[in-house]
Amino acid sequence: MDSAERLIESARELLWERGYVGTSPRAVQERAGAGQGSMYHHFRGKPDLALAAMRRNSAELRAQAEAQLSSGETAFDRLGTYLLRERDPLRGCRVGRMAMDPDVVADETLRQPVRETFDWLRGRLTEIVAEGVAAGELRAGLDPSDTAAAVAAVVQGGYVLARAAGSRQPFDEAVRGAMGLLDAARPATG
Repeated sequence: MDSAERLIESARELLWERGYVGTSPRAVQERAGAGQGSMYHHFRGKPDLALAAMRRNSAELRAQAEAQLSSGETAFDRLGTYLLRERDPLRGCRVGRMAMDPDVVADETLRQPVRETFDWLRGRLTEIVAEGVAAGELRAGLDPSDTAAAVAAVVQGGYVLARAAGSRQPFDEAVRGAMGLLDAARPATG
């Protein structure tokens, strides 16, 4: 792995652990085993390196979510695969972590990969719910956009609740609750 890759990977980990504010160029350089000259050869500064790391995190989240959202025969199955996938709720989400960082939120360029990723996720979830409604797998009248926003909020909010409690239990409860609500949105069989 070349020095640029080591710097990006180190920044990805530190951003996840400490957030943008808590990630210093020096810490990234130390973790990457790269000098200051190497960092500034590849990146204009901390914001440029952080943006590269955040874009990579966003691409990874999209790929993982797409794999889960494409796995299953029904919309309910695909949503369930996404919600129930193994996660470490105490670490939280690499992308969602950045949405809580004041310096990221205040900077349109840094906020862009976060916003685009969650826009994509809500859009993809909306498509799946709409497909489920159209196929009769989910109740007619269920709003796909609102339901997609709720599913995304359960995961991101579950991370926050788990981290605040120091336990994965609130995350697991939120996911089980969402699965129960989705199950209740399926038409009665008779």
